[in-house]
Amino acid sequence: MKKLYPDAASALDGLLRDDMLIASGGFGLCGLPERLLDAIRDSGVKNLTFASNNAGIDNEGIGKLLRTRQVRKMLSSYVGENKEFERQFLSGELEVEFCPQGTLAERMRAGGAGIPGFYTKTGVGTQVAEGKEHKDFDGETYILERGIFADLAIVKAWKADETGNLVFRKTARNFNLPAATCGKACVVEVEEIVPVGSLDPDCIHLPGVYVQRMIVGAPYDKKIEFRTTRERAEA
Repeated sequence: MKKLYPDAASALDGLLRDDMLIASGGFGLCGLPERLLDAIRDSGVKNLTFASNNAGIDNEGIGKLLRTRQVRKMLSSYVGENKEFERQFLSGELEVEFCPQGTLAERMRAGGAGIPGFYTKTGVGTQVAEGKEHKDFDGETYILERGIFADLAIVKAWKADETGNLVFRKTARNFNLPAATCGKACVVEVEEIVPVGSLDPDCIHLPGVYVQRMIVGAPYDKKIEFRTTRERAEA
């Protein structure tokens, strides 16, 4: 099965439609599938729901799709650095389902494992638990969280071989791994493709069976989420 495509638009061809649920990897500006997000923006699809730890920042990551009004709902954990996100949410233009960070990762992992739901103590007694089934186990109360089954997963990896076995770089592994497993189709952008057999099997983070399509997205510009400087001390 040929998995490598020449660019993001061709890799997403036939997979995009309005009103779909997309699981997207990355955390802040780390490990974002930038080329794939750009291609989704350029495709013009709308009314999208994104399951992602956050929405990037203004005009970066999913923030680009917020600017073009292509996102209807965000299923997220941390959204505090995106002013456009804040504006749309407060004005009622954007639906938001807040989800604790660990719960969100587990919801993606559960969907990838075919698990429709699980119980967790996280969120009990808070707004997170409102409207959800409660159940007691061994004298403790838990709430039912649903697994995420996305129409499409988009992720970024460091290296891949030609069969789609993936290696993530350091903290970019974060949400990319669980997001990759929970989509009906998984499209990956990588920095480097290496020959089959050149990756140490013990260092492969995600088996190629989860990956349907790949592109090489490099080179990348390193983006800085917060730039903090101080005045130079006088000699």
